[in-house]
Amino acid sequence: MIRLFALVAVLAFCATAAVAQTRPMPPGHPPTDRPAMPSPPAGSGTGSAALTWTPPPGWKAETPASAMRRAQYRIAGPGGPAECVVFYFGPGQGGSPKANIERWASQFRRADGTPVVDALKTRGIKVGDVPVTLVEVSGTFVGGMGGGPTGPEQRDHMMLAAIAEGPDANWFFRAIGPRATLAAARADFEKMARSIRRGP
Repeated sequence: MIRLFALVAVLAFCATAAVAQTRPMPPGHPPTDRPAMPSPPAGSGTGSAALTWTPPPGWKAETPASAMRRAQYRIAGPGGPAECVVFYFGPGQGGSPKANIERWASQFRRADGTPVVDALKTRGIKVGDVPVTLVEVSGTFVGGMGGGPTGPEQRDHMMLAAIAEGPDANWFFRAIGPRATLAAARADFEKMARSIRRGP
């Protein structure tokens, strides 16, 4: 009898696990079979292959949380704190500007749950000899791969981003936070983007 109960318990556990595996992941959840992105090769993005910039004086620099973050800043503002991160993944990594812009747009929804792709704002500028694409999108932030943890949706949020073509790879400047905070920081973000230069 005990063996029968044990067998039933095992079968019930397996059935529950199978159901859990077939349930859809939350919106924006990264694929579970996607391999982790490796850290940038040693020495890449440094010296003559580096980019430098001047952060706004009111932004608080923090210790980067991973090797793929070359810098991160805390932004204070009327809507609450926001974060700006500068990502560098190394040569051949990180995806194209177009792919990243589309992915970022997919991390936002309108209040009724529909995509905001058609409300995405992009424009290209030239900073010295560095091509930079500026991106802006706002709505309900649902997170996703590289965009922060998936969890409760964050309404009335905004993303300001810049993709700079570095000597050996793209650099991704991305600020996410409450819309009121980042709307107030828009001019500072663009000023930082326009300060980007090649070299150490």
